[in-house]
Amino acid sequence: RMCPLGWLGVASLCLGTLWAVPAKERRRAEKPKADLALYENLDLDNYELTLDNYGEILDLSNYEELYEYGDLAPKIEVGTLAPRPKDPKTPPDLGETTAGTPKPRPPGGAGAVPPAPIPGQGLPSCLLCLCLGTSVYCDDADLEHIPALPPDTTYLYARFNRIGAVRAGDFTGLEKLKRIDLSSNSISWADVDAFRLLPSLQELLLPENRLTALPELPRSIVRLDARLNRIPSAGLRPEAFRDLKQLQFLHLSDNQLDFIPVPLPENLRSLHLQNNNIQTMHEDTFCDSQDHGQVRRALEDIRLDGNPINLSLFPNAYFCLPRLPTGRF
Repeated sequence: RMCPLGWLGVASLCLGTLWAVPAKERRRAEKPKADLALYENLDLDNYELTLDNYGEILDLSNYEELYEYGDLAPKIEVGTLAPRPKDPKTPPDLGETTAGTPKPRPPGGAGAVPPAPIPGQGLPSCLLCLCLGTSVYCDDADLEHIPALPPDTTYLYARFNRIGAVRAGDFTGLEKLKRIDLSSNSISWADVDAFRLLPSLQELLLPENRLTALPELPRSIVRLDARLNRIPSAGLRPEAFRDLKQLQFLHLSDNQLDFIPVPLPENLRSLHLQNNNIQTMHEDTFCDSQDHGQVRRALEDIRLDGNPINLSLFPNAYFCLPRLPTGRF
């Protein structure tokens, strides 16, 4: 027989069990309601991740601060790049390491590397002088003779050197040569054929040398300048300028001429003979005394000043000229 207290305990235990089951079911039913209420506050309609709104939705401004990828990146060595200088004030010589090619050193460990010749012009003249296109510049190069020139040379400038002579073969084959400037050298002798065989030569400049005779000139010559030499009248061939139909400028001042070199070509425009030893002239020196209707319009510049000649003694020698010569009357 169970006492009343025992029955009371059993009854309480049964009632507690029955009460616990509905409470657990109630909590399970209330949890989804709470989760739905939380998600209702999120705007899920605009939460569509695309390339256009990726930066607007996700804040990546501090993304690089959160992750340091320097330690994870593989180290790649590129042979064509110079190493980063340790001291920014003293960067390395990039010419020695760039492209993995060592910088060339002068032979012997001292001195500058001589300039390389222009492609296709690896001749001595382009090593001693400056070759630009078809022009060769040899001014003040301490030359004692004319160097071998490229075959297409058009203009040669070899002033202020120590060239003592011009040989027959110095310009052989230079058919395009138009100007030769040998001013201020020590030339005392020029072969008779040194310039005669140059078919394109227009200007021959030989002032301030030591010439005592003029070589034969090509018929293409337009300008001859042989001032400040030692040329006497005996140093000119007889009728040296008769056949030079293109000659326009003949400058022989400051020499030792005794007379005016005649006959003068018709196209001559400028004749400079000042500071010579000319004492007389013929009436036919400039004009044809038999043709009083002759007018020589081209010859406008005649310099005879500095000579002992008195120009007033030869009034009939100038009737065909557009203006009188310059000199003592």
